[in-house]
Amino acid sequence: MNKVFGVVLGLCIACSAQAGGYRAALQGQKALGMGHTGVAMTDSAESIFFNPGAITQLEADIDMVAGVTLLQSKTEFKNSETLVDEDTDNPLGTPVNAYFAQRLAPEYSWGFGIYTPFGNRVEWPDDWAGSHLVNNIKLQAIYLQPTLAYQINDSTSIGGGPTLVLGSVKFNRNLSTSLTDEKGDRSNVTIEDNNVPALGYNIGLLHNLNDTIRLGINYRSKVTVKARDGDADFNDIPAALQDTFSDGDFDADLPLPAELTLGVAWDYSDRLTLAFDYNYTYWDTYDELVIKFDNGITSTNPRNYKNASTVRFGMQYRYDEKWTFRGGIYFDESPVQDGYFAPETPRNDSIGYTAGLTYQATKNLELDVALLILTFKDEDNSYDYYEEGGQTIPFGGNYDSAANALGFGLSYKY
Repeated sequence: MNKVFGVVLGLCIACSAQAGGYRAALQGQKALGMGHTGVAMTDSAESIFFNPGAITQLEADIDMVAGVTLLQSKTEFKNSETLVDEDTDNPLGTPVNAYFAQRLAPEYSWGFGIYTPFGNRVEWPDDWAGSHLVNNIKLQAIYLQPTLAYQINDSTSIGGGPTLVLGSVKFNRNLSTSLTDEKGDRSNVTIEDNNVPALGYNIGLLHNLNDTIRLGINYRSKVTVKARDGDADFNDIPAALQDTFSDGDFDADLPLPAELTLGVAWDYSDRLTLAFDYNYTYWDTYDELVIKFDNGITSTNPRNYKNASTVRFGMQYRYDEKWTFRGGIYFDESPVQDGYFAPETPRNDSIGYTAGLTYQATKNLELDVALLILTFKDEDNSYDYYEEGGQTIPFGGNYDSAANALGFGLSYKY
């Protein structure tokens, strides 16, 4: 029974570390409209996220951006052998971002960014066939990033800053495939931890190859969220097991991987800009998750993620002084390997189709809109490392996922 206890909570905590493998790219409306390209762009304070080195090359002395995205996602699970057919009922997500950049001198600029690159809500029906792995999860990570940038010479600038991350998670799952209390209610656990701090950094360099072509490189460091004394709340436990499954605390180190992005932007004409980004995420840092519980039990849970790439293409066309239109596409590789596919983060390979526009409302104020249609490859896969009663019980089937996002933003420059 202690083995079940360890594995149950171990899989629960793993969800917060897997958020990056399930994320949609939503860190700025202008960038999102262009396939989420941005590492070589110089038209928005969104550069604080995409490439801090670019903020010295913004046109305005002060550039402010704020946005919110309405995100709806859904996953359908089917198993033809067991005839299970279940859908998630995920609530609407609302990731936000806000950026401020100011030129202090011809060579120096500073800025500040708030963004939520890791955030997810997944809600399967209670007591569904995979409830021993997950019923529901709510995850959020807020990044706070002060930034300083320096213009080295006429063609090259560099910038960066530390990131303070505040992570929160709430997660519920059943304790086993069949355990119930005396009333027949399924035994389950809810874990929760809020505002867990962690530190990292974001650094970038921008180089103007000539008057029309810019090259960018950005590196965001690995962040390790160290949950300490999180709450574990056990419910509907049979009387004979209440001492084993008593409410308590847990500790765990949760890695969010480093990312390297290379990009190029080409001003093909005064009106048209083309962009390309290549992103490489070092997911191999997440090979296992070790959980220590206050009752002395340690649980080790294999994940075996692989490094993954994302390729992004985008274009921007300035139609006239009032209207700018954007379009893009990106191809996102899943870090999850065969046999490690779990329903708390059903992350398949995906293709994102994007579009966007900006309306110049006044001399200083812009209104931004972006649309994302994210399609996932159907995945027949399983998680093969759940143990119960001394046996390994695989759980698998077909996962069909999709997500749509509609973003709105305001930009103010002067």
